[in-house]
Amino acid sequence: MTSDPIAVTGASGALGRRVVDRLLLLVPPRRIVAVVRDPDKAADLAARGVQVRHGDYDQPATLDRAFAGAGTVLLISSPELDTARRLAQHRNVTAAAIGADLLVYTSFLGADRPGPGVTEAHHATEAAIRATGRPHVFLRNPFYTDAFVHSGLRTAAEAGELTSGTAGRTLNTATRTDLAGAAATVLTTPGHEGRAYDLTGPLWTFPELAEVLAAHFQTPISYREQPPPGPMSYLHHLAATGALEQQTSDLETLLGRKPTTIADLVAAL
Repeated sequence: MTSDPIAVTGASGALGRRVVDRLLLLVPPRRIVAVVRDPDKAADLAARGVQVRHGDYDQPATLDRAFAGAGTVLLISSPELDTARRLAQHRNVTAAAIGADLLVYTSFLGADRPGPGVTEAHHATEAAIRATGRPHVFLRNPFYTDAFVHSGLRTAAEAGELTSGTAGRTLNTATRTDLAGAAATVLTTPGHEGRAYDLTGPLWTFPELAEVLAAHFQTPISYREQPPPGPMSYLHHLAATGALEQQTSDLETLLGRKPTTIADLVAAL
């Protein structure tokens, strides 16, 4: 790895900020470039010695300036839901990062296969990056454990019941903190060029989560099948079909330790 700056896009977001926090433990602050749409939201990073630069996925000129001198660029995928616009944004970043020695992209599990749905833009982005011929790494992230295991579960503990629409099937989610740690490893150590890592955490189920909550709060908590309302119903449906049961050792390998379990996360929360 070179000593050139490491640029992290979306550095003020939930994942990007964690990546920067981890990098600050591994490299001098001056080597880190936090690329953000609103520099004011990263003032605390600037105060820690990080280079904060304006970069907007929809404004290629800002990206050219943001990546100036960077040896490695981490493209954290856009939160945009429209596939065409999301792909266009990713292409803007890829084009602007032409001078970097390595482009790392946070993709998604299953992006190696074509098809509609959540992986469509990721699959196309991976293809676009490969087509450039430049050194790259794909970090195929799973859904975040944080979306399922959070402080709101205290309500379930108080009610004595946890529900889900997952049919008791296993989920391969991982915490943002663990995924950020894996990204930081790739950004700061050699030997990853050309790799695609399928990152998964320890498999867990909602019935198991009910047991963890019961032990933590020292109160009986039962489990019942009932799909949640709103957007989370889609994720629960995916789990119920077995779509979230793939597991690899890639995340553990990059972290150099076992990934965070739901029991660890409940205790931390």
